[in-house]
Amino acid sequence: MEFNEYQELANQSLAGNEQVLTQCALGLASETGEVLNRIQKYTFNHEDLKRDELVKEMGDVLWYLSQIAKWADIPFEEVASQNINMLQERFPERFTK
Repeated sequence: MEFNEYQELANQSLAGNEQVLTQCALGLASETGEVLNRIQKYTFNHEDLKRDELVKEMGDVLWYLSQIAKWADIPFEEVASQNINMLQERFPERFTK
């Protein structure tokens, strides 16, 4: 699935039209905390990583990021592409041509 396709499909589940940016920013922080909680339990409580739960929480983070970008009229593909370009500039020795 392409990033822009994901962004558009995910947008169909966005509820409401007021305070969308704030709602998504707070949701992103909350779901990021859920990812961190899974990792914390794995690292310090010696629990199984629970891959399925981690995938779910990471999906929630992805959803919120895609909707913040949508709100700002930024194609999600642009976010991903620009990030890779930045990483290639920062770590050129780690990328092959």
